[in-house]
Amino acid sequence: MKTKNNDAYAVLRIKDFRSFVLARFLFTFGLQMQSVIVGWQVYEITKDPFALGLIGLSEAIPFLCIALFAGYVADIVNRKKIIILANAVYLLCAAALFLLVFRFSYLFDSFHAFPVYIIIFITGIARGFIFPAQSALMAQLVPRELYANSTTWNSTFWHIATVAGPAIGGLIYGFAGIKVAYLTVVVFVFISLLLFMNISKKPMPERLFTEGFFHKLTAGVRFVFKTQILVSAISLDMLAVLFGGAVAMLPVFAATILHVGPEGLGILRAGPAAGAVIMALILAHFPLNHHAGKKLLWAVAGFGVCMILFAISNFFYLSLILLMISGMFDNVSVIIRGTILQLYTPDEMRGRVASVTSIFIGSSNEIGSFESGLAARIMGLIPSVIFGGSMTLLVVAITSKLSPKLRSLHLK
Repeated sequence: MKTKNNDAYAVLRIKDFRSFVLARFLFTFGLQMQSVIVGWQVYEITKDPFALGLIGLSEAIPFLCIALFAGYVADIVNRKKIIILANAVYLLCAAALFLLVFRFSYLFDSFHAFPVYIIIFITGIARGFIFPAQSALMAQLVPRELYANSTTWNSTFWHIATVAGPAIGGLIYGFAGIKVAYLTVVVFVFISLLLFMNISKKPMPERLFTEGFFHKLTAGVRFVFKTQILVSAISLDMLAVLFGGAVAMLPVFAATILHVGPEGLGILRAGPAAGAVIMALILAHFPLNHHAGKKLLWAVAGFGVCMILFAISNFFYLSLILLMISGMFDNVSVIIRGTILQLYTPDEMRGRVASVTSIFIGSSNEIGSFESGLAARIMGLIPSVIFGGSMTLLVVAITSKLSPKLRSLHLK
């Protein structure tokens, strides 16, 4: 007879959690579609890899500026309300991108990609609020003994969306055009908003802090840096994504090296997520409980090796396979880090701690995109990706040396 602790599907029997992961799935699906559409559109307008990096920077700047305050808000304001409001802002931004190409495409002649950057800047503000609220709310939807299970399935659904989103976004862009592609994004984000609204209202945790505003605002930072396992896992993940990711440069690889159009770009963008889904399904049945820290270090190292090999590949299918394997390695890090976050964080601090992790992890994708674009301009496309993968291996070696608690980590 299965118990909650060994039932891989236990958390999926909770109604509110099912609503949450479905809403987040559709929301992520739409945003991943939007990401590949925006990337291809901006590259078509500018023909400059550095312009692709500016997309990430446009979202990262407001995200970083608002993150700590957003985490504080998630600990004092109903988290469901925050998610709904931020989702609505994303919906308006998706509609604005659609209107740009449907009614106001002449603006690109005068301002090039600048209108797109402005809209992405606004989504960065919304993302700063939605991430800590989602992380904190998810912990309220399931019992503590199912945190690892919920993290695994949340990651699974999220990665399925990141598989399907770019692939379908690229296919719709290639066969039906950019207008239909952007309109499809609007539809998915709207449906996700309705599903988030359907989640039951959850009470706020008891407030145990009486300090001043600034002390409360920065409590998450102090907590993270006092917890060696948490700060080590976050730093490892952040630096690996910052240096090792090649996703921002995929439009350039697709167009100039692999010679595939937006359809091929969509498939390449889906590659890492496809691998992550495979790994998530494996880990749902075989959790990473023992020697989790050592497995984390090996997985991040494997991710760096995949990036180096991807940089020197000239074959579409080999590149796709390497991206899939990199996604498998990356998801090991995602699940272990997410489980650590849920297990080690007090309820009344979940929003603030999640905001700190979002600064390290979430922004590293966008800043990593900027770093990739800048490195590609300075070093050239292929050397820049090889450099990033090599830096990832160096980060693993340093982290392993400096964090004995992470090396000996076991998840229970």
